[in-house]
Amino acid sequence: MPVTTHASLDTAAYLEGLAAFVQASPSSYHTAEEVARRFVEAGFERLDERDAWPSGAGRRVVVRDGAVIAWVHPEGAEATTPVRVLGAHTDSPSFKLKPSPSTASAGLLQAGVEVYGGPLLNSWLDRELELAGRLATRDGRMLLARTGPMLRIPQLAIHLDREQNKALSLDKQRHLQPVWGSGDEGDVLAELAADAGVEVDEIAGYDVLVADTAPPRRFGRDGAFFASGRMDNLSSVYAGLVALLASPSDAGHVSVLAAFDHEELGSESRSGAAGPFLEDVLARIGDALGASDADRRRAAADSWLLSSDAGHGVHPNYPERHDPVNRPVLGGGPLLKLNANQRYASDALGSAMWRAACERAGVPTQPFVSNNTVPCGSTIGPISATRLGIRTVDVGVPLLSMHSARELAHVDDLVALAAAVTAFFAGA
Repeated sequence: MPVTTHASLDTAAYLEGLAAFVQASPSSYHTAEEVARRFVEAGFERLDERDAWPSGAGRRVVVRDGAVIAWVHPEGAEATTPVRVLGAHTDSPSFKLKPSPSTASAGLLQAGVEVYGGPLLNSWLDRELELAGRLATRDGRMLLARTGPMLRIPQLAIHLDREQNKALSLDKQRHLQPVWGSGDEGDVLAELAADAGVEVDEIAGYDVLVADTAPPRRFGRDGAFFASGRMDNLSSVYAGLVALLASPSDAGHVSVLAAFDHEELGSESRSGAAGPFLEDVLARIGDALGASDADRRRAAADSWLLSSDAGHGVHPNYPERHDPVNRPVLGGGPLLKLNANQRYASDALGSAMWRAACERAGVPTQPFVSNNTVPCGSTIGPISATRLGIRTVDVGVPLLSMHSARELAHVDDLVALAAAVTAFFAGA
């Protein structure tokens, strides 16, 4: 079966598509809808969880809040047909709009925000930011809204604190409230309501976050680098989207893209990896195949989940923060993420499967393991493996400046990830 390889992907076209995807996805809710829109445009059927679902072969997608799952149900699938899942997440570290968010001080309007996840705080200073998310109306509608460039978190001038270059310390409550206008009266929610085409008094609830508005950009010698907000983890979501669109309809498994929300908070929500969303979808796919409980367990035993989330490349200015032997570099290929304490789910079998997928795609891969003195983060891999019992391996592109408002990747790694995921869906 022909497989998309790194050499067959057009790097410029891929990066252009990724940039457009990032710009269309300022919040997890926008991301889920953008993924669904692109799949529907490509011929997928959008389903509603409240409806009965069709049986038989087909390409389908469903959205739950800020999460989205799409799959290719192949011809000839049976009750024990396994699944191959690319797992990713739609959210990124940021700031979330508080209740009663409109404040004013020193003749400037400000927005009250709460820290979301673990952003690199100083990277958000002195940038043009926007508000983006979903609005719930009194009549039960759910609307997406975004303001475009409207906010800024201004840094204190060096003249007023001569020690800032020695040790910048930001108080999360006092120093990170963005300004968005001048005067003493203003309603930040009215700006969002205007974008959604409703009156502000129609808004009964909202989930709204802050996003950087600077467009992604390719730069560096030979255009080697790609700088963008939300590469953690839209780089994986987009790779999964491109790969699933190329997934064959006659594979011996069901190919699935599962992009969850709330990974940056621990994944514990109805739309997070610790919640039931993927399990619910897989159960309904099994129901359509007439699968018994025993059939589902047999299918799970032969299934794979590729948990794709961004990882760390060696930082040239802080080499001591990385393992002295395992030195993944930008441009060296996607990461195979390993951890003795199961902060990542990769094991020997998963490592072999991932290396086979990369080899089939014609791309390199490189191991990532933490320095023993630097605590290791985690991702959806161990959570999903525990929840579903499916063999899981953790991978992702190496980044610099992870959790910054603007992260840095190598263009070859971004394209290589898409090629490797495509090979995974093809059965490598």
